[in-house]
Amino acid sequence: MSSSSAREGHRPSVVLMFPGTGAQHARMAAGLYGHEPVFTEAVDAVLDPLGAEGRAARADWLTREPAPPLDADTRAAPLLFAVDYAMGRLVESWGVRPAAYLGHSMGECVAAVLAEVLSLADAVSLMWERVRTQHATPPGGMLAVAAGAPELAGYLGDGVVVGAVNAPRHTVLSGPERALRAVERRLTADGRTSRRLATRTPYHSPALEPVARQTEELLRTVRRSAPARPLYSAYLARPVREEDVTSTEFWAAQPTAPVLFWRTLDRVLGDGDRMLVEAGPGQSLTVLARGHRAVRSGRSGVLSTLPPRALGPEEDRRAVHAARERLAGAGLLGTPGHSGVLPLDLPVS
Repeated sequence: MSSSSAREGHRPSVVLMFPGTGAQHARMAAGLYGHEPVFTEAVDAVLDPLGAEGRAARADWLTREPAPPLDADTRAAPLLFAVDYAMGRLVESWGVRPAAYLGHSMGECVAAVLAEVLSLADAVSLMWERVRTQHATPPGGMLAVAAGAPELAGYLGDGVVVGAVNAPRHTVLSGPERALRAVERRLTADGRTSRRLATRTPYHSPALEPVARQTEELLRTVRRSAPARPLYSAYLARPVREEDVTSTEFWAAQPTAPVLFWRTLDRVLGDGDRMLVEAGPGQSLTVLARGHRAVRSGRSGVLSTLPPRALGPEEDRRAVHAARERLAGAGLLGTPGHSGVLPLDLPVS
């Protein structure tokens, strides 16, 4: 935040951001497990209901050589969900009262839990049902490209689509493996920069339509409530409304719908001055947000809560401590364990 804002006593409202698939990495936030009680309890609340699969995921997460690797959905999905959720709970335990929540891809389900739209049990069941049904999906992946979506129109087709628009020159393509590899070769030949994301599944593409159909039955049994605090949807690029919350189609279609992160971030930052707090592994959303004009101008701020990659237990703890100190220095902590003091100043439509 700018020094002038600090001198004037201005306080931005906090928005918690949760990263999605591709942000996971080996031993992400592992240094907090068993060290931070709130974090540990929250991780266990996600993994314990999964039984043997949850125990295996936790064991792989805490070991130095995970098997299978974390790009396998049976590991990446539950562990990423658990770390996102646990970091959100940890930040809130400091007395932070978020004005709103924003999730990227699967992070939107975590955000929905914290906004009290979904119960944790239902969200974990939905996450695992998607993992289970994805086994029938042909192999594929996602490719981050340093280009705007309009520039990539000529590379689309044969099942390859725009899966996410993260920033003006940060687009993610998604599709079946063979077609995506062909696109990757063309991009390289054309001098364009790209990199594969850590997933074997073509999220946010038509390839996952069977997953959307098969989860509809489960979703009909899931209770959904109006958000206790505003929940921005990166599929809608706005806060969710009552009709979105109650729509089975909205939730079922998320694995196939494109993530419109930049448009949503633009809306979030246009609705007021913010302190964006990335609660999850890596710093991918922090890096993207730093490029927004509202952050560059100093009107809004952004901070991460974890290191950009696995740097050891002490670095995990140092990053969390630094994030808490920065929030405290900005006057954004209330009473630990309570709701805090920030006003809810966001529109809901």
